[in-house]
Amino acid sequence: MFEPTFETDFEKKTMTITRRFAASRSRVWAAWTTPELFEKWWAPKPWKAIVKTFDFREGGQCHYYMEGPDGEKQWCLLSYESIDPENSFSLFDGFADEAGNMTDALPSMHWRNEFKDEGETTLVVVTIQFQKLEDIQKIIEMGFKEGFTMGLGNLDEVLLA
Repeated sequence: MFEPTFETDFEKKTMTITRRFAASRSRVWAAWTTPELFEKWWAPKPWKAIVKTFDFREGGQCHYYMEGPDGEKQWCLLSYESIDPENSFSLFDGFADEAGNMTDALPSMHWRNEFKDEGETTLVVVTIQFQKLEDIQKIIEMGFKEGFTMGLGNLDEVLLA
C-alpha cells in the first residue's frame, strides 16, 4: 500500500495531496467518477458517504452526505467545472444543507484532480485551493489529512475488489 504525501503552501493557500494506486488509470478514474464506487471509499470509516444526486459532467453536481456512527450527517455539494476524461477534473467543493444550498459555516475549496500513468500504477495529484488562510487552517484542524488518508486507504480496498 502507498502512503499519501501532503504539502501545504500557506502563502498560496493550497494543499497538494499525492497518492499512488496499484490499479489502471481507468479503474482509479471510475472510482472517483461513478456514484456506486464513490460511496464505497469517500468517507473515512466508520463514516459512510451517501449520494443523493451524482451528475458527473461539466456544470453537473454531486450532492451527498457523510453519515457518522451516531447518525449525524454532514451534507456537501461538489460542482464540476472542467473534465478531461481519465486525465483530470476540477470542482468547487463546499458544505451544504439537505436541499443542496451552500452554507458558509465551514470552508469551501476548489479542487483539481489529476490522474497519471506511472508504470503499472496510477498517480493521483489533488491540488486544493482555499479562499482564505483561515479556511486552510480550519480544514487542517478538522482532521482533513487524517480523514482523507483513511478515505484513500478505502479506495485501495475498492480497487482490489
